[in-house]
Amino acid sequence: MHDITIRGAGIFGLSIAWACVKRGARVQVIDPHGPAAGSSGGVVGALAPHVPENWNPKKAFQLESLLMAEAFWRDVDRAGGGNSGYARTGRLQPIADDRQHALAQDRARTARELWQDHARWEVVSATGAAWEPASPSGHLIRDTLSALVHPRRGCASLVMALAARGVHVQAEARDEGRSLWATGARGLEELSATHHRLVGTGVKGQAALLRYDAAGAPQLFAGGVHVIPHGDGTVAVGSTSEREYDSPDRPDALLDEVIARARAAVPALATAPVITRWAGLRPRSRSRAPMLGPWPDKAGHFIANGGFKIGFGMAPKVAEVMADLMLEGIDRIPEGFGVADNL
Repeated sequence: MHDITIRGAGIFGLSIAWACVKRGARVQVIDPHGPAAGSSGGVVGALAPHVPENWNPKKAFQLESLLMAEAFWRDVDRAGGGNSGYARTGRLQPIADDRQHALAQDRARTARELWQDHARWEVVSATGAAWEPASPSGHLIRDTLSALVHPRRGCASLVMALAARGVHVQAEARDEGRSLWATGARGLEELSATHHRLVGTGVKGQAALLRYDAAGAPQLFAGGVHVIPHGDGTVAVGSTSEREYDSPDRPDALLDEVIARARAAVPALATAPVITRWAGLRPRSRSRAPMLGPWPDKAGHFIANGGFKIGFGMAPKVAEVMADLMLEGIDRIPEGFGVADNL
């Protein structure tokens, strides 16, 4: 008999399973499509913070999770022998003009208050190095909080860690114990179909992997594109956010535009060959925050969904608070993250 049944083997489902297993719970994970079959099987993996201003529960939660990430992924990799590709190498962003320069300086002051000694947000001079975005002002924003993880490898490492504890992803099984639904865009659509208003939806994203070795370099955000140098000699660029589309999982001309913008912003990528193109639906809740907590009117059932573009960054903290709730009955879910906030 299992204590916890988790439906959905994306980043939320796998991370919560791992947190529960570590506390001694008997867990089963069910996904008919297999691990990382949805948006968690993407290629970008930017663990990037929100700007340090207009502080709110979502930003505070994300900060805690980003600070937990290094220990979380180290633990997962060691447990199963995998390699998530986690690295906290920071991020560079170009500053376009005097107005943006003044705003960046204001945010640097706010970051000292909000991030304290955990990380820095600062304005630095561009050096003209190959791995820098072109900056019209000659200045860049550098933050030391941003990190990265390879999404597919991260999920594979979680699968390996769970397997080392005797937990394997199954295509189907009967629910036992408390049930968690971490079923991504499909789950949000099913919830919306049974309620009087939209609970959430899938937003299409497209991204690509280029063959270029910038391992250990900071990630870049320029031209509206994330440029993520993974440790395996590839660079991910992305992504789009599309509410209207012809095919949810087929890359199209919009991805060509993303690649072109990345190459224009980072000349070092000008001739880097594209080796993978990806498209998929990312689950966005109505509130735009992760949707966590008990499923109203369905005793013994819980929901963890709505990671959208920050699911991997939120996962360590999401896993902790959901394990607290399901195993200990302790509710530490922030205001605005509850399931009822989206229904």
